[in-house]
Amino acid sequence: MIQRLRDFGLTCGILQPGPLNAITDVPGVRVAHRTLRQGDIHTGFTAVLPHDGNLFRRKVRAAVDVINGFGKSAGLIQLAELGQIETPLLLGNTLSVGTGFDALVTRALAANADIGRETGTVNPVVLECNDGYLSDIRARALTEADAFAALDAAASGPVAEGAVGAGTGMSAFGFKGGIGTASRRFDLDGTEQRLGVLALANFGAAGDLVLPDGRRPVPPEAKPQGERGSVILILATDVPLESRQLHRVARRGGAGLARLGAFWGHGSGDIAVAFTTADPIDHDEPKDLVPLRALNESRIDTLFRAAAEATQEAVLNALVAAPATTGRDGHHRPSLGDWLRANPA
Repeated sequence: MIQRLRDFGLTCGILQPGPLNAITDVPGVRVAHRTLRQGDIHTGFTAVLPHDGNLFRRKVRAAVDVINGFGKSAGLIQLAELGQIETPLLLGNTLSVGTGFDALVTRALAANADIGRETGTVNPVVLECNDGYLSDIRARALTEADAFAALDAAASGPVAEGAVGAGTGMSAFGFKGGIGTASRRFDLDGTEQRLGVLALANFGAAGDLVLPDGRRPVPPEAKPQGERGSVILILATDVPLESRQLHRVARRGGAGLARLGAFWGHGSGDIAVAFTTADPIDHDEPKDLVPLRALNESRIDTLFRAAAEATQEAVLNALVAAPATTGRDGHHRPSLGDWLRANPA
């Protein structure tokens, strides 16, 4: 049975999680994975869909914060400029970005006959980490069919964590890394609102990890190493925010990473993308002026706290859920879950 951080009596922060403690606690958000495990291949795609409709026609407000820019993602320049997302988000490994880009373009063209004709082109968003320690990244095993499989399987409900999808071959703090998620809920104007985080954890030097109770687990047989990993954070909320506010919230994902002991090394690609499901943008809007709801800025600290706490917990859920894995050329990563079972608080 897959375990999560709270199964070991550890919590992050003071806000309460949503019912699933997952990014899918935000209504409408869906997630799925395509996992490849065969021989030296340990890789996959993870798809995040802000809603189940046509994202090109009903875009969501969004922002990106590049914490450290050692990365090869696609679509972030336009996302930052226009403050919106118009395709699902695909997460994969570094050399699969082009494949994910092509898959998202194929789906967008099939659903929107006017792209590249009566209207503009489309801006796919694909994010990556390097899984080459445990997987043969040079094999370029991921295909468009794998991306389609992840997109087609996307669903609300519990999110599979650990060594699944894009997280299959990832490492973090010398342990097996992967996909993790968490959420927080809070009231605004008497209505419950939610913020969720999905993390692709592939960062952190062995010995740097700090648990919420202050312990610093060191993986067995850990070797000195530099910080050359990456982490991708996807933050979703149903709070109405404009893109500037979303950028501020995305930046607080970095606070959650810092609580874990990360310092965003020179060779680390650390990127946070945030979006809101509230007030989607109509691609075919006929009006010149449109209304926009936004959070009272003096209340935004609640979202900052939620982003930091959920990020911290999402990464730890990834490490706890991921099993010990031996991959390419016998390279091995132990499990933080195993460490916690052997070293109870």
